[in-house]
Amino acid sequence: MTCTMRPVDHYENFPVASRLCPPHVRGAVVAIYHFARTADDLADEGDASAAQRLSQLAAYRQALVRASQASPGPQNLADPGHNIADPSHASHTDWPQVFDPLARAIESHVLPLPFLHALLDAFEQDVAFTRDARRYADRTELLAYCERSANPVGRLLLHLYGVTDEASLRLSDAVCTSLQLINFWQDLSVDLPRGRFYLPPGAQLSDEVAFARQLMTQGAALVHRLPGRAGWELRLVVQGGLRIIDKIQSIDPWHQRPKLVATDWVLMLWRALWMRQR
Repeated sequence: MTCTMRPVDHYENFPVASRLCPPHVRGAVVAIYHFARTADDLADEGDASAAQRLSQLAAYRQALVRASQASPGPQNLADPGHNIADPSHASHTDWPQVFDPLARAIESHVLPLPFLHALLDAFEQDVAFTRDARRYADRTELLAYCERSANPVGRLLLHLYGVTDEASLRLSDAVCTSLQLINFWQDLSVDLPRGRFYLPPGAQLSDEVAFARQLMTQGAALVHRLPGRAGWELRLVVQGGLRIIDKIQSIDPWHQRPKLVATDWVLMLWRALWMRQR
């Protein structure tokens, strides 16, 4: 469901840069992924302080506003909920490898900017929670975070594919939330040393992993609603998520990160071929 250029060397357990990505939207999908991946790096990579990270993310948001000005219109105005004190402080040339392609995608596909701003909200929340050693109180609060950190990506992609009905949007949210939760549970051994801990107090990891599987199973029907290559791309994403869940349940994720190997990809492809409409 996603294609990408990588700003740094990131290991991905889910299909990335797949040849199945429809050619007419590939550039936009790459731009969206690159935007999100780079923002994630600003929030998480290196040894910057929380204040420095938040300052960089604020400048990054200003660059997004600059990029959106290439295609003015009601859907591409800065989110009124965000106060951009001095947009001249940063232009999209500060991250040209991100914002030059993104500006073209915004203009050619009329991308809805609130979804891009929501992603930045989530990254800023990550920094603040880590700074304050704060944990998510319960699953409801964690799911509210996923609404900003994951679901906007799926909705942006559905926008590119021209799929806008409410049923498909809800299925997309289920898939994307599941993927976000799977990332949390597969990355426990990586996140804990960084001071990030997404498991709510009193929650059982086995229950949360099972919930992620339930969400993915619920959202899997979306593969039959997407046209052509997009539907096949999503089949691999769904099967990749389910396969990672299998691996999480078979190892100790507190000390080991699961990885997909060649035999897993063969199995995922086989299962993707046999996904049937219910």
